[in-house]
Amino acid sequence: MFTMPSMSQVASSFGQPESFAPGSWLRLRRQPLTSVLYLESGSVLLGVEQGSSLRHQLGQVDGPAWLDAAFALQGRNSCLDMQAQSAGQLYAIPVERFHKAVADMPVPAQQLLKDLARSYCLQTELAVSRLAQDAEARCAQWLLHHATEHAEGGLRVILNARKRLIAAQLGIAPETFSRVLRQLREHGLIAGRGNVIDLPKPQALEVLALA
Repeated sequence: MFTMPSMSQVASSFGQPESFAPGSWLRLRRQPLTSVLYLESGSVLLGVEQGSSLRHQLGQVDGPAWLDAAFALQGRNSCLDMQAQSAGQLYAIPVERFHKAVADMPVPAQQLLKDLARSYCLQTELAVSRLAQDAEARCAQWLLHHATEHAEGGLRVILNARKRLIAAQLGIAPETFSRVLRQLREHGLIAGRGNVIDLPKPQALEVLALA
């Protein structure tokens, strides 16, 4: 996800890229970084794995792009799980050779890259830590934030975007978003049909949002 304009040529100098299939795990969190991944082609989802699936999604990267160069520049293990959304190819560059290539760059450029990498890592780790908040709480917050008063009285939310896009905003899988809505409906916290969601018990949702 962290892009360094002059480094794409570096990646191609390390031989032939490796192919991967949709659904492949390209990187798992906290694994020691022995290589740096450069995505030559394809699409990769970034997020947090749980139960062998990417439950929480934080973003998507389309090649060509670096996937974990920022973490390597900071000497950290990736805090993101990375799963292939499509077939593609990538280069797995040994960390030592990656650092040597960076060391060959002008010193001001090296410092700029490290500063950007530090900022990216901090922001990403903060985003991952927020995922510790319960999915139900995040959905409740989202519903309350997007609710407006309607003519019949009470609060209502109109879903103007596809559920998968809303789920991506919340950092959860579409299946998780649908499950949470179903549970909220079963507990009488939401009502309505289609893209119209009524909030008959906003106070209860506020309690859930603070959980």
